[in-house]
Amino acid sequence: MQQLKERSGLTYRELEERATQSGDVLARSTLADILRRTSLPRPDVLVAFVRACGDGQRVGAWLDARDRIAADIAAAPATTPSSVPEVDATAEAHLQTEESTGLRPRRTKRRTVALAATLMVPLLALAAWQLLPDGSEAPGAGAPATATASRTPADGWVTIRPARTPDLCLTDGRDRDGTYNSAVAVQLPCAQAAVPRTYLEPVGEGRYRIQWHHPQMGKGCLTVMGADQIKGMLEPRDDCTQGTLFRLEPTAADSAGAFRLRPAHSSRCIGILDNDTTEGAEAIEEPCTGAADQRFLIRTG
Repeated sequence: MQQLKERSGLTYRELEERATQSGDVLARSTLADILRRTSLPRPDVLVAFVRACGDGQRVGAWLDARDRIAADIAAAPATTPSSVPEVDATAEAHLQTEESTGLRPRRTKRRTVALAATLMVPLLALAAWQLLPDGSEAPGAGAPATATASRTPADGWVTIRPARTPDLCLTDGRDRDGTYNSAVAVQLPCAQAAVPRTYLEPVGEGRYRIQWHHPQMGKGCLTVMGADQIKGMLEPRDDCTQGTLFRLEPTAADSAGAFRLRPAHSSRCIGILDNDTTEGAEAIEEPCTGAADQRFLIRTG
């Protein structure tokens, strides 16, 4: 992340302002803290940072790298106290001040933080090498990342299919609990999903509307539902100006050319409810996890 910031040539203030212009939140104090401590950023902070640095086409690759780092840290074996490095004097004094004000747990927690930071340094460096734009002198930058970054989804008439169940398509259905009378997006066999037809409309800046065209009901645009309905599920709305805009970000984890489907207004992802592979399972907005149910194939048709 530090190398990406340096390549952007932008100050912390400028990055904060660019993020705000894009509708993201990126406090300069938070960013400075992350870059100084090599701590693992929250997904929404990472997304805002990468976009502000001008590398928005590869947000999906950065999130995949973060997910791998988080998984490696979680899987790291427990380390005995004798092998945990001491916190440097400056950090020690800072932590003691926080303890005296009641803002930080006791010393045993500090050792855990120090260990996590030590484990993260090489992992974050490796991720940065792999994600830097072309022309980087760092090892690991090369054709695979560039190929992923350059992938864009087909637009026009398409089908949207969960990558792990490509015989199923997102189409209209009903929530399985029967609590909502209107159509919501569910996964059904593509042979049954000829109506409505799906149209992917690019609207600029890497954002898309997902339109459904029904011979009787007309056109509707998929919209993430709010708390007054079935929060997080998707339904078609007649007024497309009120519909959700989506970003379709290529994922590095799939050789099939899958995309992560992300509402442009949030840092969350579209997945399948309860990670379900069965017919009729609903699509829903949920925290980005990198799981297979959050990867979709976009095919012309």
